[in-house]
Amino acid sequence: MGAGAGGDAHAAPEERERLLDELIGALRTLTDDPRCTALLGLRLADRAALRFAAGDRASALATIEEGLRSSERAAAHSPEFARWYARGLINHGVWLAWPLSDGTRLPKHPLGPAAGDGPSAMERAAGERARDLTRTAVEVWAGLDQQDPVNRRGLAQAKVFLGDRLAELGFAEDAVAWAVDAEADFRQLLLAYPGAQQSEEAEEALDHIGRQLELRLRFLAFDSLVSLRTRGLLPERLLPQAVVAARIQGVEEAGIAARLRLGAEQVGTMLEVTPWLAVWRFEVRGPDGLWNVLQHPWRSATEVRNRTAEDVAGELIRGFVGSADCPGEGGPWRVFLWWHAEGDPEGARFRFVAGPDAPVATPS
Repeated sequence: MGAGAGGDAHAAPEERERLLDELIGALRTLTDDPRCTALLGLRLADRAALRFAAGDRASALATIEEGLRSSERAAAHSPEFARWYARGLINHGVWLAWPLSDGTRLPKHPLGPAAGDGPSAMERAAGERARDLTRTAVEVWAGLDQQDPVNRRGLAQAKVFLGDRLAELGFAEDAVAWAVDAEADFRQLLLAYPGAQQSEEAEEALDHIGRQLELRLRFLAFDSLVSLRTRGLLPERLLPQAVVAARIQGVEEAGIAARLRLGAEQVGTMLEVTPWLAVWRFEVRGPDGLWNVLQHPWRSATEVRNRTAEDVAGELIRGFVGSADCPGEGGPWRVFLWWHAEGDPEGARFRFVAGPDAPVATPS
């Protein structure tokens, strides 16, 4: 009795589930055999996957929960069963958190509670459960023999998944910290086990982590960047982006150098050679009360160097006020300016609202 999927892989879903039901029923009678208990957890996960594919999310999640209970009972009996349990925890976390990510598996709500249109209470509860399950998976992998490269790789991968779950809930600083920790683990694996398959897997993981870190740094406040730098969790290769992030937020060069422990000339050079993409959108409110998005050049983007979001937005606003597209004195209009891409208005690096009932406008 192996660990592969039960039944014919090419059978129709109904037939596959019937075969799985038979196997699950047989395994449930063998409660005193740890291997059968562990296999029961795997087979329940297979059944859950079929139900996910059929669109029955509620039943699938309930089935996975049952499978995890079985896997947990078996985990103490051997490292192999513990690994099955850890992988099951991570997979369950991925399924639970699915509504919190977009089609490219990036967080829909990277700002967390600050997002203007955040997750529903049910989605957030599922995301928190996913985070807790993934944290448990990290603990399970960490408790296994770290001289075994399979366990070391499993732990590094679990850290990546924990970073993903935290990012989906808006804990950007913690997400970066876990990703950096995982990155260091994968680099050590590359050095310790230079075999072809291990190297390829580690390099793929490092590419994924690198892309995630570049994205996540865009959502960090300067204090978070300083915190990561102090904790040794801001890699050297990301320092130029961190410096640019601080400058976008309006931090002076001297302050950046002092708090990130960099030389003044080093900061100046980074700002001169590292561009950032300013993306803006102007909107005018019509008589019906709805906000209408204007077209180019009032919805566009440009690459800039060594300028704050407020600098760029100020120049745009001056041009808009003097244009025929501005509704004139008392007419409501607003502008958002983002770094890299349009997103949640709360994530704009600069926001301004003009009109008789507008609040006092301040940069993000």
